[in-house]
Amino acid sequence: MASFNKVILIGNLTRDPELRYTPKGTAIAKIGLAVNRTWRNEAGETKEEVTFVDVDIFGRTAENVGQYMRKGRPIMVEGRLKLDSWDDKQTGQKRSRLGVIAETVQFLGSPAGGEGGGAPAAPRAARPAPSHSPAPSAAAPEPLEGDVPPESDDVPF
Repeated sequence: MASFNKVILIGNLTRDPELRYTPKGTAIAKIGLAVNRTWRNEAGETKEEVTFVDVDIFGRTAENVGQYMRKGRPIMVEGRLKLDSWDDKQTGQKRSRLGVIAETVQFLGSPAGGEGGGAPAAPRAARPAPSHSPAPSAAAPEPLEGDVPPESDDVPF
């Protein structure tokens, strides 16, 4: 039986990214994403619901998110769902959490901090680096083929 696991989310960061490194040097950024849905009910009233999603990002993309993104900034995440299960130490009950493992991240909004509070200028896209990449560097990433330069208003879709 075939299966397919892909999710695309656009929302705002609920907190600053938590950037950590594994003992082997792989960067991991953990972010919270708030995704809003607005609709009208039968009475014509505007309703809104917010879904909060935990996202894990790896490699060079994680470093870019940690460096450039801040609470409140808009972001698009493309990735896959992952179910984490564990035993609660306090109650002994089984617990689980559905989260997202990011494969592609797109920074949205004004790179000069127009939305979400003054983050430095950000590259337009960040993609995962291969697992054999060298140790993290402090230099800004090179633009990738197909990326829209920050000064352009053209949207590639």
